[in-house]
Amino acid sequence: MDIAVKEKTDTEMVFVVTGVTVPFINAIRRTCMMEVPKLAIEYVNMYKNDAKMFDEVLAHRLGLVPLAAEQELMDTLNMPEECECEEYCPECSVSLTLKKEGPGVVYSGDLSPETPSVKPAFKDIPLVKLGDEDEVELEAIAQLGTGREHAKWEPTTACAYKYYPRIVFRENCDECLECVDACPRGVLGEEDGKPAVLDTENCSMCKSCLRACDKGAVDVGYEEGKFIFRIETDGSVDPRDVLLKACDILREKAENIIAFCEGG
Repeated sequence: MDIAVKEKTDTEMVFVVTGVTVPFINAIRRTCMMEVPKLAIEYVNMYKNDAKMFDEVLAHRLGLVPLAAEQELMDTLNMPEECECEEYCPECSVSLTLKKEGPGVVYSGDLSPETPSVKPAFKDIPLVKLGDEDEVELEAIAQLGTGREHAKWEPTTACAYKYYPRIVFRENCDECLECVDACPRGVLGEEDGKPAVLDTENCSMCKSCLRACDKGAVDVGYEEGKFIFRIETDGSVDPRDVLLKACDILREKAENIIAFCEGG
C-alpha cells in the first residue's frame, strides 16, 4: 500500500491510496466517520436564561459547537461508558461556563473552558440573541463520544473516496477538440493542437467528453486498486489525526480477531 498526500490544511486532507481494495478503503471511511472519538457538550446546567429561546434548544445548539482539544487531554479522558461515575466527573469530562448580559448575540467564543486544553474550534458561531436586560448563565459539560452515538461526535463533515480516473485517447482521434470543450471541470486541454489530460485527479468521470466524441476515441475509466480519499473535519480534530486514529482502531480490531481465532 502506498499513500501520497496531495493537499493538507487544518480541516481538510486529500491523499491518493494505491494497492488496496474497496472493502478496505470503505472500512477506513466508515471508521473515520463513526468510531474516532471527539469531545462534544453532553450536559448543560442552565442557571439563568432570559432569552426568547427554550433551554432545550439552546442546549442542543451548544452540543453542536465543535470543540478543539489537545491530544494529550483526549488520551487522558475516559470514555463515559468506561468511567465509574454515574453521569460525569473530572475523569471523563471537561467543563465550560458561559455568562453574558444583553443586548447582543452570544457566540461560541463566549464559552470559557476550565482548562486551556479545550476551546471552541470557531469563536463566531451564534448561539442565542439577548435583548435588553436579558442574561444567560450556564455550565456545559463536554464528554468524549463517537459518531455512531450522535452526529455531534462525528469528527468529519465530509469523508469520501473515489476511484483514480484514467483517460485515454485512442488512435482514431481526429483532434477535433470537441471533448476539450465538453469537459466541465477543465480536466482536458489542448497541447500542440491535440487533446491532452491536464488534471486527471479533478475528473469526476461524468463522461461528457465521451459523449461529445462521435468517433468514440476517448476512453474514460479508473485504475484498479487506486483511490482519491478526502477527509474534511469540523475543526475539532486534525484530519491527519482522524486518519491515524481510524487506522489504529482497525488494527486493534484485526488483532482481536486474530487472537480469537488462534485461541479457538
